[in-house]
Amino acid sequence: MGPIGRGESRSDAVTRLLALLDQAAERRADLIVYPELALSTFFPRWYTDELGGHDHYYERSMPGPETQVLFDTAKEYGIGVHLGYAELTDDGHRYNSAILVDGAGNEVGIYRKVHIPGHENNEPWRPFQHLERRYFEESNEGFPVWRAFGGLVGMAICNDRRWPETYREMGLQGVELIMIGYNTPLHYAPDPAQNPLQSFHNHLCMQAGAYQNGAWVIGVAKGGTEEGVESLAQSAIIAPSGQIVAQAVTTGDELIVADCDLDWCGQYKNTLFDFARYRRPEMYGRIT
Repeated sequence: MGPIGRGESRSDAVTRLLALLDQAAERRADLIVYPELALSTFFPRWYTDELGGHDHYYERSMPGPETQVLFDTAKEYGIGVHLGYAELTDDGHRYNSAILVDGAGNEVGIYRKVHIPGHENNEPWRPFQHLERRYFEESNEGFPVWRAFGGLVGMAICNDRRWPETYREMGLQGVELIMIGYNTPLHYAPDPAQNPLQSFHNHLCMQAGAYQNGAWVIGVAKGGTEEGVESLAQSAIIAPSGQIVAQAVTTGDELIVADCDLDWCGQYKNTLFDFARYRRPEMYGRIT
C-alpha cells in the first residue's frame, strides 16, 4: 500500500483495500496479505499527553462496522485475508495486531506483535517520533502456527521480522508460509548510518528466515511518503530457497502475485535442514 494520510478516514482506507481485493480476484488469488496498520496512518509518530489520545485509530472489533464489507467481499470471492490493524480490547489492552481469515470467511487466528520498537516518552528532538512502545503493549502470546490454505501458516509484524527467533519459533512448528506486514521509515534517528541499508536489511532478514526454515515469507509494506515521513516499500514474496519471486516496484497501492507451492518447503525441511536429524538443541542452551 501507499501512504495513508492523517486526514484519510477508515472508510477511505477500506475503499483502497477493496480495489486491491478486486485485482486479486481477477488474478485468481487464494489469499491477500495487507500490511501493518492498513486502516490508518502510522499514528505513533505523534505524541499525545493522554495515552488514549489516539484511540480513534483502534479497532474495538474485527471485522467492525467499516471493515465488514472487506471481509464480506473477500468471502464472495473465496479469498482469504490477512489484515494488520490497531486493536483495543474490551479490557483496555492496546495491541498491534493482524487477523487472518480463510476463503470461507472463517477466522483462522489473530497475531499480536511481540517485538515492539521505538520509545515510550516524548522525544521532540527527533524529526518525527516512533512511539510504538507508548501506544502498543508487547504480546505474551508468542508465535503460533495455524493449519489453513492447505498447509501451516504463521504471522509476524514489522520489527518481528528482524529477529531470528521469530522464524525459528514458527519453523519448529513446521510453518510453510509466514505473513509479515510492516511500516518502516527510511530514517532511523538513533543511528542514521543505517539509513542507506534499510532496503538491504529488510530483504536480508526475510530471505534468511525463509531459507533457514524452509518456508515462504510474504513481506508487505505501507510505503511512500506519509505525513512527511518517507517509508520503505519493496513488498516481496520470498520462496523457501530464499529467492525473491515477486517484488513491488512502486511506492503506491500495488498488487504482486506469486504461485506459492507449499510442497517446495519439503525440499529444504527434509534435506538440507532435516531438523530431526541434524539439529543439536543440547548445544543451544543460551537461547533455550
